[in-house]
Amino acid sequence: MNILQKYLIIISIFTFIAYAVDKYKAINNKRRISELTLYVLGFLGGFFGAVMAMVLFRHKTKKFKFWFLNLFYLIIWILFLWRFVWK
Repeated sequence: MNILQKYLIIISIFTFIAYAVDKYKAINNKRRISELTLYVLGFLGGFFGAVMAMVLFRHKTKKFKFWFLNLFYLIIWILFLWRFVWK
């Protein structure tokens, strides 16, 4: 397993945990994690963790922007990997 694969796994786990914490805070009326932070985590490569958490915790699933951006980030990462890593 190379460093990029390890990075994507770690950032996805971190993003998954961030969504779980945000859901917990939402249920308990606590101060939430900002949407911008969740967007940035997806952009940095945590889109798999974000989508898994959205489905598992039913969190942010009604917000089209979260679905769209995480799928957009996935496409951007695939294009990046195809252009610079897989050649």
